[in-house]
Amino acid sequence: MKKELAKNGSKAKIKIIPLGGLEQIGMNITAFEYEDSIIVVDCGLAFPDEDMLGIDLVIPDTTYLKDNIDKVKGFVITHGHEDHIGAIPYVLKDINVPIYATKLTLGIIEGKLKEHNMLKSVKRKVVKYGQSVNLGCFRVEFIRTNHSIVDAAALAIFSPAGVLVHTGDFKVDYTPVFGDAIDLTRFGELGKKGVLALMCDSTNVLREGFTMSERTVGKTFEHIFAENIKRRIIVATFASNVDRVQQIINTAYKYGRKVVIEGRSMVNVITTASELGYINIPENTVIDIETLKNYPDEQVVVITTGSQGESMAALSRMAASIHKKVTIGPDDTVVLSSTPIPGNEKSVSRVINELERKGANVIFQDTHVSGHACQEDIKLIYSLVKPMYSIPVHGEYRHLKKQAELAVDMGVKKENTIILSSGDVLEIGEESAKVIDHIQAGGILVDGLGVGDVGNIVLRDRQNLAENGIIIVVMTLEKYSNQLLSGPDIVTRGFVYVRESENLIEEAKQVVSDAVTECIDRKVSDWGKIKMVVKDSLSDYLWKKMKRSPMILPIIMEVE
Repeated sequence: MKKELAKNGSKAKIKIIPLGGLEQIGMNITAFEYEDSIIVVDCGLAFPDEDMLGIDLVIPDTTYLKDNIDKVKGFVITHGHEDHIGAIPYVLKDINVPIYATKLTLGIIEGKLKEHNMLKSVKRKVVKYGQSVNLGCFRVEFIRTNHSIVDAAALAIFSPAGVLVHTGDFKVDYTPVFGDAIDLTRFGELGKKGVLALMCDSTNVLREGFTMSERTVGKTFEHIFAENIKRRIIVATFASNVDRVQQIINTAYKYGRKVVIEGRSMVNVITTASELGYINIPENTVIDIETLKNYPDEQVVVITTGSQGESMAALSRMAASIHKKVTIGPDDTVVLSSTPIPGNEKSVSRVINELERKGANVIFQDTHVSGHACQEDIKLIYSLVKPMYSIPVHGEYRHLKKQAELAVDMGVKKENTIILSSGDVLEIGEESAKVIDHIQAGGILVDGLGVGDVGNIVLRDRQNLAENGIIIVVMTLEKYSNQLLSGPDIVTRGFVYVRESENLIEEAKQVVSDAVTECIDRKVSDWGKIKMVVKDSLSDYLWKKMKRSPMILPIIMEVE
């Protein structure tokens, strides 16, 4: 291996800069830099944590790319999941460079660009498996892999410092529903020539054994359809899992059922996949949801979004009886064809409980296989690629640490396993690899149409409002004397129920009144100081009385 790497220039070093995708599962984006060339792999978003009140999405901070925009040659995308493509429309508003991806991945990206009116302004190129694109000092080859969305690719990044292999999200599926199995031969060929570093998916590294083939779910659906011949079947799954939808449609067709596709993201992805030839829908099988009432229950299958218990997704609306077209009843069998993502367990349980309360038969066992490699699949990739360095990606710290341990088991030297944090600048070459710098990285919050205008201070205020409520103190002062002419009046929201707390409110008014009088006696004329004294006095009183700290907003009006 050393001889082969030496040909590429043993002294050369490349910078690897993860801007997201570490410390969490989601928001994957990594920059690779050599002299005047930067390429970016993936550009994903993350969904907000529970404490991010009102936030819709979290996108990566790409300040480093903006500051070095002259070097950025393009975005290379591994597959079409939100945590790998979701931030593209936001990031490309500032960093408009070409995008390279496989056919379906680019089709889904184009749908996003269309929504943001960016189709005409962004250059795009479809890349086939085995093809390479030249971007500055880099050559990037797309390698076929399997995942829970069709057209997933691993990347071989050829640089002056050596070859880097980035697996993207992957599993080893010898019998995929659509297309061919993962190109293990190419991984082996790269391994024989010498690979400087392997950046491997860590999502499922905590699970032992091999990941099951997607086809095993098809057999489960066969059993479910056979056992529920007289019932309507509703299947909730990830919108992007085209192979899963294909298997449900195949089984529905076999049993003579019509299919309704419900949920905006589901309709968008399946429409794109159908137009590009990645899903085969028999003629007259799919019907519009408007015509659902024209068919008996036992002749229908509804494929819907909402398998993660998302509050506004179609299944949650059905469970809450607020869906306009589908009403759940005792004659329904509901299949949740996914595993709850960590953090979504409560939401999923709530939806299951609501469905069962309506009498539905809910099935969620053995109806899903992962799209990510388990330990034995990851070991297989290491045995083929034989990297000098291991740089685990896509996961929380515990996932990255576990993969580093696996890499050592597979022959990588312990000192050559590198666990990075978002923002680290890793300088790597044949002779050494070390973190030489740390740049600005992290999440930018998207709230409605606002990008980045909500930060920690606003979130802290929202948290305070949610936990303690707000008190608004309104009073009128005379212009020159600062005498209290009217008020103080107190308005509260989310603090106490006013009608049952009249004494408390009256006492609070008196506290404010005393505070203002004290300011006047001390000849304090600055309104800012008066507001501060009112705020502090009222806050002290409420804490002693209630052990609560609501947000207090004093408002002073002036009368001449």
